[in-house]
This record gives sequence, C-alpha cells and structure tokens, in this order.
Amino acid sequence: MPAARAGAAPRQRRARREPPPKKPRRRSDLLSRILVAIPLALATIIFIGVGGLPFQLFIIAAGLICMHECYRLLGAWRPVSVVGFAALAAMVFAARSGGQGGVLEVAVGAVPVALVLVLAREQPRPTVAIGGTLLGVYWIGLAFGHTELLRELPHGNSVLIDVLVGTFVGDTAAYAGGRLFGRRQFAPRVSPAKTVEGLVCGMLGAILAVFIAGLYQTWLTQGDALLLGVAVAVMGPLGDLFESMVKRDAGAKDAGTLFGAHGGALDRLDAAMFTVVAGYYIWLALAH
Repeated sequence: MPAARAGAAPRQRRARREPPPKKPRRRSDLLSRILVAIPLALATIIFIGVGGLPFQLFIIAAGLICMHECYRLLGAWRPVSVVGFAALAAMVFAARSGGQGGVLEVAVGAVPVALVLVLAREQPRPTVAIGGTLLGVYWIGLAFGHTELLRELPHGNSVLIDVLVGTFVGDTAAYAGGRLFGRRQFAPRVSPAKTVEGLVCGMLGAILAVFIAGLYQTWLTQGDALLLGVAVAVMGPLGDLFESMVKRDAGAKDAGTLFGAHGGALDRLDAAMFTVVAGYYIWLALAH
C-alpha cells in the first residue's frame, strides 16, 4: 500500500498543474488614433471650404505622399514614379478645368508615357514596371482627381465632408467594434485582425454618420443621405482591404511612418480613396 501511494503522488501533482497564463490583451490605441485624425480632419474641412487652387494643392500634396508610399511598397517592381506623380497632379488640375473628360485623358495618356520611360530605362521586367506605375495612377491618382470632381459639383463641398466624416466614423466604429466584440475573422488571408463584428459596427457607424449629417442639410433628402451612407459603408472596407492586400504582397505592416505608430498617409486614406469615388458618381446622378 505505501508503494501504491508513492506511485499515486506524482500523478496527483501532474493533475494539479496550473494552465499556462493567458497572454495580456494588447492595449487599445483608439484614443491616439482619434487624436491623430482630429487635426487632419480640421485642416481638410478648412481647405474644402476654401476650394480653388489652395484645395487643389492640398489634395495634390496628400496624393503625392500616398503615391510615394505606394511606389515604395512596390519597389521590387521598379515603377516609374515620375509618371505617377505627374499624372496625379494633372488629374487634379484637369478635374477643375476639363471635368471627367480631362481626368480620363490624363489616365489614358499615362499608359504610353509609362511605356516609353520604362523602355528608355531598359528594365529587365518592363511589363511589371508598367503595371506597378499604373497601379499608382489608377488607384491613387484617379481617387484624388475624383475628390476635386466631387468638390466642384453643386453642394459638392458639403457632400465631400459628409463622405469623409462617414468614412472616418465607419473606420473608428469598425476598430472599436472589433476590439470589443470581434470573434470571427473577416478576411484572414489578407488582414487577420479584421473581424465580421467589426465590419458590421463600421458599416452601421458609416450609415448613421452620413444620415445624421443629412438631417442638418435641407437640400439633402433622407433617402439621398441613406444612399450615400450605404455607399460609404460598402466601399470603405473594400478600400481598406485593397491596401491591406498590397501591403501583404509587399511584406509590410504599414505603408509609411508619417504618423508614427499609426502608419503612413496611405494607411489613413485607403478607405477614403474608394468612398470619395463612389460618392462622386452617386451625387452626380442625384444632383442632375
């Protein structure tokens, strides 16, 4: 019997072994994200209100920073940066002077210009270089060109603010919702941190933000505000996922370091580059 008790003791000690301690939950940086966004939002609203050349120069500067970060991510593709930079600035100026047609002309003209410069550089993979160059032109350049197009529509300045506010609120609500309720991953292969619960919270936040803004604008019906809100709610997450896909292919966590731990300009404006384009075409149809 003593031998049996001696043999049982180790088994009892193993049975009482405590489970490994849980990993501490990472602190939320929601407050710091908001504090970073507030001055940028105020500056954007001011320039939208001023309009004209100051607004054009403001969005060109923001666009060039985003495009620089994009081409740095695609460095292995050896894109011709000067083509993208020139096309972006030309699209913004053409949007005011030539409208949609002017923006389209610049977008079409960027293709042969990129071809000539890639061939002149005798790059080993010319089609990849052209593809990387045009990705920046059509992703970022067209988005900022449409920002100016939207600003020039009737009540376009207010609609642009509504769309941007909806985008910001949706992004913040998605982050907070994911932190509080996130359980199921939304797109694990592209962005493992995104959850279905966060997506739902973000979409509801975007719709409510634009709808509530419309209540204080007599020229914007509730139906039109709801339609704009739904567009922001759908296109914002797609813009976020698109940039996440580019970063994952490039093996980068953030597109840049302009805002320190909060990444670069492209990380902050990825959703807006989709929502502004959608907002332009919806408001163009509603305003005419």
